[in-house]
Amino acid sequence: MPRTQQQLAVRDELYRVPRFSRDWALFLDVDGTLLEIAPHPAAVKVSPPLRQLLGRLCGAAGGALALVSGRSVADVESLFAPLGLCVAGQHGAERRDFAGRLHRQVRQPVGLRVAAERLGRFVAERPGLVLENKGLNIAVHYRNAPGYEREVAEQFAATIAELGEDFELQAGKMVYELKPAGQSKGAAIAQFMREEPFKGRVPVFVGDDLTDESGFAVANKLGGHSIKVGAGDSVAAWRLPDPEGVRAWLRGLALEWTRARRAGG
Repeated sequence: MPRTQQQLAVRDELYRVPRFSRDWALFLDVDGTLLEIAPHPAAVKVSPPLRQLLGRLCGAAGGALALVSGRSVADVESLFAPLGLCVAGQHGAERRDFAGRLHRQVRQPVGLRVAAERLGRFVAERPGLVLENKGLNIAVHYRNAPGYEREVAEQFAATIAELGEDFELQAGKMVYELKPAGQSKGAAIAQFMREEPFKGRVPVFVGDDLTDESGFAVANKLGGHSIKVGAGDSVAAWRLPDPEGVRAWLRGLALEWTRARRAGG
């Protein structure tokens, strides 16, 4: 049975969120934030109630809601279809804006295909590892084979040394990832905030992982709110306990926006 906000507040002292304001722009991570992390990236499911909730929130925010994910834009859009939300994918390397335009911040380097093939062979020889080739980012998940963590890190370090300065290593929850240098979730949020309908609003970013820290930093810098899901050190100013807590909080936001609209405030 879903927990109520009051139950969450009593149960977990991590449950601290900023006071609602109708001029917010929402930026939401997907895996580990909106959705529980699954053993395989392809195993996650988006429930109809969550789609409906995000649609309500997007409408209430005047379209100023974006999903900010390490997944590709195409993958996120497939998961949340038929919603037509703004999306930043592959840690900011690509972005779907409010007008529906797809922006790719970098071109695929020639050596990336060779790197993907090499990492594919590496994973095939180690049961339990999962390769996720997103196009501009390549991830290896070791959640089901934690004993390989050191080998995975060493393999990525060697791969990046060969690719050169165009790419960098990104660590996450039970995953290492090759991503374009200089691209981040924070940079994607900053780009959205320069565009309508986000421009002039207060950014609120919710995430759970190391990959979300750049987003927290940008939200803080712009005078917004940063909300970390779960335990762990973070520059985020606020906390939610888990994805279930995030969804409960979002349901509360939808009610707050409805009340504000009725009150004309």
